[in-house]
Amino acid sequence: MNNNLHLSLYWKCQLIGWSVAALYWMYTGLIGQHFQLPLAALQFVTDVAFYVVLSHQYRNIVIRNGWQNLPLDETVKRIVPSILIMAVAYSVVTIFKIYFLRRLAMPDYRQDLLTFIEINGPTIFIAGIRLMSIWLLAYHLYHYAQREIRIAKENARLAIITQEAQLHNLSSQLNPHFLFNALNAIKSLIIEDADSARRGIDLLSELLRKSLDQHDLQLVSVAEEVELVTDYLELEKLRIEERLEKEFTINESCNTLMIPRFSIQTLVENAVKHGISTQQNGGCISVKINKNQGYLNILVQNPGILNLKRNNGIGLKNLRKRLSLHYGQRASFEIMEQIDQTVLATIKIPLT
Repeated sequence: MNNNLHLSLYWKCQLIGWSVAALYWMYTGLIGQHFQLPLAALQFVTDVAFYVVLSHQYRNIVIRNGWQNLPLDETVKRIVPSILIMAVAYSVVTIFKIYFLRRLAMPDYRQDLLTFIEINGPTIFIAGIRLMSIWLLAYHLYHYAQREIRIAKENARLAIITQEAQLHNLSSQLNPHFLFNALNAIKSLIIEDADSARRGIDLLSELLRKSLDQHDLQLVSVAEEVELVTDYLELEKLRIEERLEKEFTINESCNTLMIPRFSIQTLVENAVKHGISTQQNGGCISVKINKNQGYLNILVQNPGILNLKRNNGIGLKNLRKRLSLHYGQRASFEIMEQIDQTVLATIKIPLT
């Protein structure tokens, strides 16, 4: 059995704080006149005991009435009168304690109580105001700081929950969007080329399997995303045939880096739908992934002319929102038309 006594932070502060104050009072007695060690020791013990009890009673009142949960302005309204009441209580305890301890330790002590109060009362009361102000302010500031920390943590937790909900909602929009495009690709093959349609269904099944396997993942590795894109482009090539070419240039060191799921896929889908499909001779989709100046750069380029209305659909809006939720202002996404009649989409993701 563990019999070690565990003191809470509150009790440690109580004992240490009042012990330091009592030691200071003992020191002032030591450098003064008529110092008596037994009386000083008794004063020390009773100082710590009485003032711990006195301040602890105030704490009980605070907890019982819920003052520690009040707004700052309401707390201040209670602190000011409490300091005065506590100073009076301190003065009464201190006056009687000192007086009777002197009578006990000094048999020849003849000063009467009223005279003692008249001489020492004002000084003791001022000391009480000072001490109780320090104690009450320290106590309430601690609780105020703890409450602010709890509120900040709770706000952060709620923000994370909200962010996760938004990400899940955005991810749930991607699967139907992706499935719709893939089914359209297969539909066009069913009458014209049954073999290609069967191959398309196999590819779609594999794409859906990967999508379902990663359903709860918000981030995937570059290698996994590229594998998904490769299967998707093979499916589209069954429909577009020689009009669709692809070119991947990927730095090997990027393969294990994590990126938002369907990020490259969204850009490639957009390039096929609004780029390659609109060109009589088709063209090549170029995917380049590299690291530069603390960022992961993902570039998808395709022939075509930028149409701001068509290139601002649900897929790209979704991608912008997900990048913002994951990385805030540190990530960027832009799509622009190049002078060689190509469209370049660029994602920059911070590496740290």
